[in-house]
Amino acid sequence: MKYILALDQGTTSSRAILFDRTGQIAGVAAKEHTQIYPRSGWVEHDAVEIWQSQREVARRVLSDNQIDAKEIAAIGITNQRETTVVWDRQTGLPLHNAIVWQDRRTAEFCDHLQRDGHAGVIAKKTGLVIDAYFSGTKLRWLLDQIPDARQRADRGDLAFGTIDSWLLWNLSEGRLHVTDSSNASRTMMFNLETLAWDDELLELLDVPESVLPEVCPSSFVHGDCSSDFLGHPIPLAGCAGDQHAALFGQNCTTPAMAKNTYGTGCFVLMNVGEEPVASKSKLLTTIACSGQSEPHFALEGSIFTAGSAVQWLRDGLGVIKSSGDVTSLAASVPDTGDCYLVPAFAGLGAPHWDPYARGVIVGISGGTTAAHIARATLEGIAFQVADVLDAMGADAGSPVKELRVDGGASVNDLLMQFQADILQVPVVRPRVVETTAIGAAFLAGLAVGFWADIDEVESIWQSERVFEPAMSEADVAQRRGRWHQAVQRSMGWQQHES
Repeated sequence: MKYILALDQGTTSSRAILFDRTGQIAGVAAKEHTQIYPRSGWVEHDAVEIWQSQREVARRVLSDNQIDAKEIAAIGITNQRETTVVWDRQTGLPLHNAIVWQDRRTAEFCDHLQRDGHAGVIAKKTGLVIDAYFSGTKLRWLLDQIPDARQRADRGDLAFGTIDSWLLWNLSEGRLHVTDSSNASRTMMFNLETLAWDDELLELLDVPESVLPEVCPSSFVHGDCSSDFLGHPIPLAGCAGDQHAALFGQNCTTPAMAKNTYGTGCFVLMNVGEEPVASKSKLLTTIACSGQSEPHFALEGSIFTAGSAVQWLRDGLGVIKSSGDVTSLAASVPDTGDCYLVPAFAGLGAPHWDPYARGVIVGISGGTTAAHIARATLEGIAFQVADVLDAMGADAGSPVKELRVDGGASVNDLLMQFQADILQVPVVRPRVVETTAIGAAFLAGLAVGFWADIDEVESIWQSERVFEPAMSEADVAQRRGRWHQAVQRSMGWQQHES
């Protein structure tokens, strides 16, 4: 056995990546799938298309690299979280398009839950805030809106799952109806203390337990895929939601270790150990993968606007021709000239939580140039990450000691250096940036003994570069103080529109 196959099913594409024993990539195949927008605020996927695209890329990565299925020790799965599918157990066919994590159709029902005073019990049991983001209200909507769905569910004819469950069902030809604890923790139906589906929450959401999958550890042999999938049965041995897999792929396996993914927005996760930590800053408490039967927990903070701010420089202002040009433009000036850009284009997420905030640029003078604004844009991303990590450190009682980074903007050396400066801790960029997929591969490989233990996995992980803080503490304090002044000016803006 030479390889682990990671199936990385994302919001816009399905990918298959082969990893060898040294953790290096031996092959990649990818295919985009259709985005469906039935009406404003609604987002759907064709679950059958997702399965077919995932099967296609898995077969292609083997054929393109002339690898036999018998050389694969295990399959690991990582997936877009919260996206919800309901299907018929007999036919295996979905009853409706998958409702995607971005979908807002259940926002009104979430408002009802808030007004009826359920936020406290939901936060205490699940670590989550009430929001249409999570799977539970999407599942309720499907059961209410699909004709006869509730009656069929009560008879045990229907199955619910997030995308991991949907893939495992199809990979096993209907033998497996399972999820892992990281995905279960994003449904608003899973109790973090009992590590089980919660009867009170199911009653609150009017969801019958008969539709729910069995919850298993993230590193666990569920069974084999069917021979029809790749021509040979292969253990299905690892499963985790994408951000949890990235945390594990970055080897953040002990408390106070944290990772940030720089994408359109940012996802910051910090390992807090074997007990869940309740956040005082409205961060999410979620399950982290441990590679063992007992999970670790993490705090998670979402930043709405990061890489999309650079896209705005390109498409909105036209000051750069491609996103990659931002580095050279920003580096053409030594600092921002006391200019600060708060990219609150869609409000502010953690830890400020102001949906009425809007983007601002403050400190503009006659000498402010496009280069200053470009640099302020990059710095605005780093300041947001620092604010989230401060909140995490306060909640956990332990500040982060280093930040491991991935995602598209992590290749920007200027941004990474400023991130290290403003955090006053090292920022570490890995050699293998496919951290979500390698996290799933590590989980699967550990379950089947492809890698012996966590120590071996940690020895495989390598940094490509470490950015050490070089700014004085006095400069950091001054700049962060000015940043927080700028944030205050951005907050509540939309409420004041005429």
